[in-house]
Amino acid sequence: MSESFAAAGGSADPPPSLRILAVTNLWPSPGGFRGVFVRDQVESLRAAGHHVDVEVVAQQRGKSDYLTAAPRVRARAAAGGYHLVHVHYGLTALASRLVKGVPRVLSLYGSDVNEPWQRRITRATTGTVAATIYPSKRLAAAAGDPDGFVVPNAVDFGLFTPPATTQEREKIRAGFGIAPGDQVVLFGALPENQVKGYDVFRAVLDKLSATGRPVRELVLAEAGQERDAVVRKFAASDALLLTSRRGTESGPLVVKEAAVMGVPVVTVDVGDTSEILDGVSPSAVVPFPDPWGTAAATDELVTRLADALAPILDAAGVRANGRERLRRLAPDAVTATLVDVYRRVLAGTAGAR
Repeated sequence: MSESFAAAGGSADPPPSLRILAVTNLWPSPGGFRGVFVRDQVESLRAAGHHVDVEVVAQQRGKSDYLTAAPRVRARAAAGGYHLVHVHYGLTALASRLVKGVPRVLSLYGSDVNEPWQRRITRATTGTVAATIYPSKRLAAAAGDPDGFVVPNAVDFGLFTPPATTQEREKIRAGFGIAPGDQVVLFGALPENQVKGYDVFRAVLDKLSATGRPVRELVLAEAGQERDAVVRKFAASDALLLTSRRGTESGPLVVKEAAVMGVPVVTVDVGDTSEILDGVSPSAVVPFPDPWGTAAATDELVTRLADALAPILDAAGVRANGRERLRRLAPDAVTATLVDVYRRVLAGTAGAR
């Protein structure tokens, strides 16, 4: 490297434009959505004038690449003149474990903290990272690092823009075959993904339908779907209902996107939903019944979610104030926070808060 920074024992100020190597197992394939938040972060850094290269681990190469990628990542980190390496996701730390002479920043996202076996691997292979970043305060606390850096996933306010008029929204709804009186509830993931709780989602809608409400579902996730279709589905929906299993989420990003689109959100209390939806109205964060884990508790959760969702649906297309409340999630604001972490690392002050 041409500059000598604190990570290498120096004290020079980092330059205005940084060279970063992102190492990730989360990167969207064409038409896919897995890891889109990492890609968005990379693009935002580039838009801010920083040079970012990306090394994708596993995915198309298979799970064995977590082990075999280490020499490849080390060689690339050494040859690229990077100021730092940003590792995304705990298992990816395996692939970056041989990097020398360049400080590493590690972002953890959820399962790498909440799943015991992934947490053990993450801890065993992390080594000496200069800073750990979490998307929420709750995940940092769950990792035993309550003072860790928190950098939320950003939302593209330009892309996720609500329809300008009621007429435009009705046209979008008609494109999905939605009748004017339908009450549309959005499921924010693939139904076959067990951790997203589609069974609870359906139970809530069935309970509401039994009261005579014209409730219908709309599924947000779809293989090969363009992002503008995602925006239209948000616009067409009267509410987002999040029913993820307890302890499985660090975000989730879909709550942020819905709120920025003005879509009311009813969600179980997972990830950073309480923090994100604080002051966003109408919306509701529903706690899991205690004790949890029984059929009776699940029935109680379904009732709580239905009771929270019913008045929002009955308000006939009411929109939430999330766009005004969540300006801190705009890409430029989030990128500034992330770059501040980078500069603390390079200046040797990452321990300061």
